[in-house]
Amino acid sequence: MPYDQDLARRIRKEMGNLSGLTEKEMFGGVGFLLNGNMACGVHKDKLIVRVGPANYDKALAAPVARQFDITGRPMKGWVMVEAGGFATERALKDWVRQGIEFARTLPPK
Repeated sequence: MPYDQDLARRIRKEMGNLSGLTEKEMFGGVGFLLNGNMACGVHKDKLIVRVGPANYDKALAAPVARQFDITGRPMKGWVMVEAGGFATERALKDWVRQGIEFARTLPPK
């Protein structure tokens, strides 16, 4: 299954012209990186958000989120969000913001 191009377009719009923003094909989808660090992305029809260790449990508490695990090895600090979790622009903006905020805490690659 190819990744959701409409979701990728919505993320692009939400991220705007952030300095250091790049896109990279990864996980069979697309990732949005800030200064080389993943902030969020798309895997099939799911939103991937890198929230970081400190915000991981809080993000997982959302009923629309689950562990990011596509290989049998969950990635701590990353969540996958079901479509209902980003159905509105406001909801998508909140998830994308979390990814941006965490990526900004990391040193550039």
